[in-house]
Parts: sequence; structure tokens; C-alpha cells
Amino acid sequence: QAQLVESGGGLVQAGGSLRLACTVSGSGRTSSVYTWGWYRQTPGKQRDLVASVGSGGGTNYADSVKGRFTISRDNAKNTVYLQMNSLKPEDTAVYYCNTVPSVRYFWGQGTQVTVSS
Repeated sequence: QAQLVESGGGLVQAGGSLRLACTVSGSGRTSSVYTWGWYRQTPGKQRDLVASVGSGGGTNYADSVKGRFTISRDNAKNTVYLQMNSLKPEDTAVYYCNTVPSVRYFWGQGTQVTVSS
């Protein structure tokens, strides 16, 4: 059964950077044909999509992160990345990856990002 494992979160000061990684295991190479996204969720709120990358490398971003976050993928490693720069306290959330627009995998445990002011 395929698993999603997110990593790279942590505590950072405002203006700092983090790089998140999401590794897909157990799916063979099928994951490379999907569009992948990074989602984030804060307590009591819905999980929102912040960035996506298509099989051909095309990207889309939520307005709130445009110009600060960069999503990328390495199909050979079955890994999706999220480079987060100029972090703001409002970026504090648990970050998850999954396919877009339909969620095809069980959610992983996520990785906590905390940005202090």
C-alpha cells in the first residue's frame, strides 16, 4: 500500500526558509503521472491547497504564497518538494502532500511548520 511521508518542517523565525519533502513509497512509478500538491491545515480549519506541480512540471500557487514558495518534483525519487522562503507567522500550519485535484492516497502524518514573529 502506498504511503506518503512528509518531512522538513520545524520552527523558524519570520523571514526564514524551510524545504519540505514528500516521498511516495509503495506506488511504483504510477505516482509520476499525477499532479501533486502541498496542502496545509491549521486547527479548526479546512485543509487548503497552497501549491501544485503537474506531471510536465507546470506549477500553480495560492495567492498567499505566490513569489515565496516553490514547488518541484523528482519523479526518479518519487519525491515532491516545497521550498518556502520569506516565511510569515501566518504560514504556521501542518503541511501535507497528496495528488490534485482528487486525493488518491491516504494522508500522511504531515510536517509541522511553525513561524515565530
